[in-house]
Amino acid sequence: MIADNQDKEFKHKELTAKIIEIFYRVYNKLGYGFLEKVYENAMMIEFKKEEIPARAQAPIRVYYDDGEIIGEYSADILVDDKVMVEIKATKKLVKENEAQLLNYLRATDVEVGLLFNFGPEPKVKRKAFDNSRK
Repeated sequence: MIADNQDKEFKHKELTAKIIEIFYRVYNKLGYGFLEKVYENAMMIEFKKEEIPARAQAPIRVYYDDGEIIGEYSADILVDDKVMVEIKATKKLVKENEAQLLNYLRATDVEVGLLFNFGPEPKVKRKAFDNSRK
């Protein structure tokens, strides 16, 4: 099942709200124009300040249909082993950015993902994917 921002009740609601708050805090301090790694580093500082467990470039196993591991992907940030954060620093998000996040959620054990764009205007997309492995 795929879900997005329109859901009123969703998994890890309090955690995702805190992560989104951190995104806006970083955006308000740094603005637009840096590389993604700069925003990732700033967000990691904010997670540490808030004592929220998070790992940058966290390796995540990608599973195939029968549960066989077919590769590993590094999430920009994995928060509390529950929420995958993908960071973009582009003029605007495109469908491929959302598709990428959904594919990572579909192929991994992580169920909730946030896509952040540190573009000219800050943008947040929330995605969730439940499957039998989760």
